[in-house]
Amino acid sequence: MTSFPLSRRAAVAGLAATGLAGQAQAQVRDKVLKVIPQADLTLLDPMFAPIAITRAYGFMIYDQLFSWDHNLQPKPQMVDNWKTSPDGLTWSFTLRPGLKFHDGQAVTTADVIASLQRWMKRDVVGQKLGSFTAGMDAVNAETFEIKLKRPFPLMLSSLGSAIGQTPMIMRAKDLEGDPAKPIVTAIGSGPFIFDKSARISGALSVFKRNPAYVPRKEPADGLAGGKVVKVDRVEWHVLPDAATASAALQAGEMDLWEQPSFDLLPLLRKDKNIRIQPLTNMANQAFLRPNSLYPPFNDPRARLALAYIINQDDVMTAAFGDKPNWSECRSYFICGGPYGTLAGTEGLKQDIPKAKQLLAAAGYKGETLVFPATHEIGWIGNMAEVIADELKQAGVKVDMIWADWGTTASRQSNQGPPSQGGWNLIDTGSSGPTMHSPLTNIGTNMVCSRQNFAGWPCDEHAEKLREAFIVADDSNRKAALDALHAYLAQVQPYTVLGQFAVPVAFRSNIEGVLNSPVITYWNISKQ
Repeated sequence: MTSFPLSRRAAVAGLAATGLAGQAQAQVRDKVLKVIPQADLTLLDPMFAPIAITRAYGFMIYDQLFSWDHNLQPKPQMVDNWKTSPDGLTWSFTLRPGLKFHDGQAVTTADVIASLQRWMKRDVVGQKLGSFTAGMDAVNAETFEIKLKRPFPLMLSSLGSAIGQTPMIMRAKDLEGDPAKPIVTAIGSGPFIFDKSARISGALSVFKRNPAYVPRKEPADGLAGGKVVKVDRVEWHVLPDAATASAALQAGEMDLWEQPSFDLLPLLRKDKNIRIQPLTNMANQAFLRPNSLYPPFNDPRARLALAYIINQDDVMTAAFGDKPNWSECRSYFICGGPYGTLAGTEGLKQDIPKAKQLLAAAGYKGETLVFPATHEIGWIGNMAEVIADELKQAGVKVDMIWADWGTTASRQSNQGPPSQGGWNLIDTGSSGPTMHSPLTNIGTNMVCSRQNFAGWPCDEHAEKLREAFIVADDSNRKAALDALHAYLAQVQPYTVLGQFAVPVAFRSNIEGVLNSPVITYWNISKQ
């Protein structure tokens, strides 16, 4: 990766590459929010793959039936009113009036049903709701019904999900093509319009305020409430070098940095013109995901070996620096969260001899394993280097495939053999809201359909235990949670590496950055 000096000159040079200099005169009267995103936007379909930058894009240009507030509670968004039958098997929803896509077409229940049907095939939450669903029918253009086989207590929370492949409402006609390919039309009904003509691959993405969008009247709260846009444009300027990004923010060339480098946080905190705040109060989770479709990780003993190979302290320190930027944790459902049990994790710590025994029992004979990674997101690359070194200590041969984040993320969805464009291991992370519950956790969904999160573990017993938690009443939920977690700790759908908090850094003239499960760009004003 090219290194740049920490100077204003470097920042200005980086910005010029994005085309900002050539646009300055034309936009002098516009109020433009200039953002350094966590990565380049390469996928325009938030329902296709659970990529964080695509999810943030999705919340800008699309809308949902319900949305989570900062406490992860569902609130109506596109829905005006709803009701449930006494037996809990029929849910009726009516859309609020005046909803329109960016092309002027009215949003109808035909669009809603087509979108939910697609979501129920692709997402961890959608798949679970889909397994309870008997059918969906349009009563008219504004009202539709979901009919269930049996009661599903988490209906509203599911429809407002902010994790994985989110249930965004798209135009039905955009969903008529090949379901194995992502949609590229980028026409939603949300508060921003994506400007495709301004897109520069690897450098710039532009969003314009949607003048036809009618926000709800409630105050903005997380992803819920009124999505009032207070700037004319939002520009994402890709600056992969952390020093350049930091210099650009300090010089006022950029307004907000989505994921500031942990190494540079002390420097930014000393600048009186910069504010640092957490995006959400729940810690994020870092994890190592094995591909369960191919040896050796199709054997749970090999996956369990990873838990004995990894030293969380080494990996997390390399990625996030000193504590309290991160903390050790082996709970799949977030230590400190409402479901943060440690059942079954007793004794899971680095033990290389035991790991070697488990690998041998699983049939591993020293084959080279493919490990794609990226330095474009610094902490992912730093973790990968330490993990690769610890794997070698356990006698595991690793072929590191370094690429930009877009290429690495695209390879993640390849189910082919590792020798033919697939992979054996990836390291990544996900938000606390995503991982905090057995319903929402993308990694512990072990449904045997190959439609779960990349890595595609299959375990019918795990799915029975997960469903037992979902349908449990309050008196039985803790026992169901512990039984599930104890089993997961043995079959290891992924290795928990630890927890970390990623703050947002922004200039002091920026106000209205919300505490939210996903970063939002409505409610933000620029003085």
